[in-house]
Amino acid sequence: MKTTTDNEQRSGLLFGFGAYGIWGLVPLYWPLLEPAGAMEVLAHRMVWSLGVVAIALACTRRWAWIGELVRQPRRVALLVLAAATITVNWGVYIWAVNSGHVVEASLGYFINPLVTILLGVVLLKERLRPAQWAAVGVGLAAVLVISIGYGRLPWISLVLAFSFGTYGLIKKKINLGGLESLAAETTVLFLPALGFLLWLGASGRSTFTAHGAGHAAWLASAGLVTAVPLVLFGAAAVRVPLTTLGLLQYLTPVLQLALGVAYFHEPMPPERWAGFALVWVALIVLTGDALRTARTARVRAARLRAAAALRTGDAPSSPPLSPGTGESAPPAAPEAPAGSPGATDSVPGA
Repeated sequence: MKTTTDNEQRSGLLFGFGAYGIWGLVPLYWPLLEPAGAMEVLAHRMVWSLGVVAIALACTRRWAWIGELVRQPRRVALLVLAAATITVNWGVYIWAVNSGHVVEASLGYFINPLVTILLGVVLLKERLRPAQWAAVGVGLAAVLVISIGYGRLPWISLVLAFSFGTYGLIKKKINLGGLESLAAETTVLFLPALGFLLWLGASGRSTFTAHGAGHAAWLASAGLVTAVPLVLFGAAAVRVPLTTLGLLQYLTPVLQLALGVAYFHEPMPPERWAGFALVWVALIVLTGDALRTARTARVRAARLRAAAALRTGDAPSSPPLSPGTGESAPPAAPEAPAGSPGATDSVPGA
């Protein structure tokens, strides 16, 4: 049993590295779609993603959620809002990469956990622990330092972080699996995206058929680039603890930053390094607090189980294992705070 669990965790880690690795390396992909502009690329991503996800759902026969969803108008409305939010995130990200702003885009995903916490306070009236307040404060100082370095607000980073943070909060309310959620969102976006592509073609501005079969294939592959890491993420999520996945999420912006500096040769003056260093300090504080809180919750849950066993006169038994994780599954353990390394309901919008 232990060997099986260890194998599951190892495969889960590989799936997790694969998902976050692809999201981190995707800045290498978007320039391959030129001369298509960001809006055309975005529209192709929406159209082809629906096709890929529909095939995946057909292979797994996961259709039951559709009937339940359409009977709940509030969830449908939230899905439309989620689709609009992720459209902003995807569009700005594609434009940023192809316009030479990979470093600034990576900052958006570094500060996303801090923005998620801030949104939780403002919108959900959540109460923060002192360490979380400290992390948010350091993050705001980082944005100030980077703004001074740029001579302007890092608006790309802020739009990416706030749009993705808002998207994550909406998805919490919708409560759909990754593939199902992407299928629903791209269904909402399909007709507008297809209409835009048809208009581009009719006006002679489309690059899809004007630059050969290779270019058309690259544009169509946007569906795979969107869906494959999502499938890998889903496979990882059921095999490794959420805290592990939360730590893996930082692989994406680290790779993006490395590409921006080493491959795309974007400038990194000292003040920009100083701003990024402050962001990393904030994330270390946030991660340490989340790990400590999770450990305290596990200890408290174990004590509660032991006390319950003593009250019933039964000897304490080993707690059940979470599916595929090999860790105890305390029934009363609180969920990870929004924006902490354990809060991984949403995935990078890259």
